[in-house]
Amino acid sequence: MRKVSEIMTTNVVTVTPRDNVYEVAVKMKEHDTGFIPVVEVDGDRLLGVITDRDLVVRGIAEKHPGSTAVEVVMTKGIKTASRDTSVEEAAELMAEQQIRRLPVTEGDRLVGIVSIGDLAIRTIFADEAGEALTQISTEQIH
Repeated sequence: MRKVSEIMTTNVVTVTPRDNVYEVAVKMKEHDTGFIPVVEVDGDRLLGVITDRDLVVRGIAEKHPGSTAVEVVMTKGIKTASRDTSVEEAAELMAEQQIRRLPVTEGDRLVGIVSIGDLAIRTIFADEAGEALTQISTEQIH
C-alpha cells in the first residue's frame, strides 16, 4: 500500500501569523496557488492554512484592509495526514472534509502537502481521487 510520503510535495510555500493578507495574495500569485499553510514564526509548527477563498470571504467581503494579519482570516483546526497515512486514507479524508489539499505533519510540524492532483496525476487510487474531486465539486456547486 502506497504512503502519502511517496507522493506528497515537500517544497511548501508558507506564511506566518505576522504576515498580512496582501503579502499572502502576492505569494499566491507568485507561486500560482490558492492554498498556503500558516506556520509559527520561529519554526514549522502548523497553525492553520489560508486559501484564496479565505482571502475573499473573511478578508475582502468583511472589508479588512490588505494590512490585516493572516491569523484574522486563516482557517484553523484543519485535518492533517502523517507521512505513513495510506494514499487511500488520504483520499477518503479529503472527500469527507471536502478539501483539495491535505497538510502532512510529523507531530505538529508541517512536512508536506498532498493534493487531489498528486493523487490523480500519479494514477494512484485514481478512482478515489476522482470520486473525492467529484464530491468536492458537487458540494461547492450547491
